[in-house]
Amino acid sequence: MQLFDVYPLYDIEPVQGKGARVWDTEGVEYLDFYGGHAVISIGHAHQHYVKMISEQVAQLGFYSNSIINSLQTTLANKLGECSQLHDYQLFLINSGAEANENALKLASFHNGRTKIIAFQKAFHGRTSAAVNITPDPKLVAPINATFEREFHPLNDLQSVKTSILKGDVCAVIVEGIQGIGGIYLPDADFLREVQTLCHQTNTVFILDEIQSGYGRSGKFFAYQHIEGLQPDLITMAKGMGNGFPIGGVLIHPKFKPKYGLLGTTFGGNHLACAAAIAVLDVLKEEHLMENAAAIGAYLLPKLRALPMVKEVRGIGLMIGIEFEFSTAIMRKNLAFKHKVFVGSSSDPCIIRLLPPLSITKEEADCLLEKLALAIAELEPVAV
Repeated sequence: MQLFDVYPLYDIEPVQGKGARVWDTEGVEYLDFYGGHAVISIGHAHQHYVKMISEQVAQLGFYSNSIINSLQTTLANKLGECSQLHDYQLFLINSGAEANENALKLASFHNGRTKIIAFQKAFHGRTSAAVNITPDPKLVAPINATFEREFHPLNDLQSVKTSILKGDVCAVIVEGIQGIGGIYLPDADFLREVQTLCHQTNTVFILDEIQSGYGRSGKFFAYQHIEGLQPDLITMAKGMGNGFPIGGVLIHPKFKPKYGLLGTTFGGNHLACAAAIAVLDVLKEEHLMENAAAIGAYLLPKLRALPMVKEVRGIGLMIGIEFEFSTAIMRKNLAFKHKVFVGSSSDPCIIRLLPPLSITKEEADCLLEKLALAIAELEPVAV
């Protein structure tokens, strides 16, 4: 049997990791400044994380949501403490796309509407409803296009206001920081005004924190850099399990649960909860949110000082570096020649940096050195 060939692959196979380093099958060491799409939050093979998962699988790896699983309660309590959202409710699933699917479903149950407002350059997942609110026609099959959606320019308040005030919008969904689109931050006043409009029209306000959450911005959620926001629903995944598949929806107390409203087989299983609890333990005990803020503040001005850089955007350890030319060759050179992993974007001119939150100043300096070398070697290639 062959694999269904949908991924363009670099000819590198990591087989071991520790912290922000990975090693391939030949024993070659790489600096990981991408974290597998922002998934590796506390670092590869963290001792506490390995211990929690190993001990749990030796006891009980899985049972269904038809019985009590006290690990879910422990996770919810620790999540409330770390996020300071004690009054929200938690629904556990397996991925970011599932989180957005369930958020959209809850929103539609809440007000009976179907139209969704999302934003240009957004990415919300590849499953049925989530992909329909992702503005990339190549990803949307005819079966996905089953409800009306609008894509507005991010931070264009008048455009969004005109639509919301028609009174037929089910939900507005916005990323805390746009990730795949190239690291774009929503303006504080824009988000506050959109939230007000949602409240006025019984429209559900959804924050997609799948990539920007879990401490990556220096706050637990990126929207928490802005005073006065209280989203109706918050979706999360990526760094939540440090590589173990898990996602979640945080649900405002105005939404009342009832049996059968949502459901999942694997969501919130024992192993996933053990992984997620370990992540929260390490985030707190090793002050990784504070580290993300500090290392990000250290990196941003130094990245802006590099030659050929058009713009650097981001906060904490969610950073986009924009050039005037395609970065494809530079990214390959960084990986194969300089042994550094960085990320791409839907915009070929942008490199994304999404390292583990445990990254050190010395590792940041190593990245800067390697980036400078890769830029110096490059003949700009037109997009």
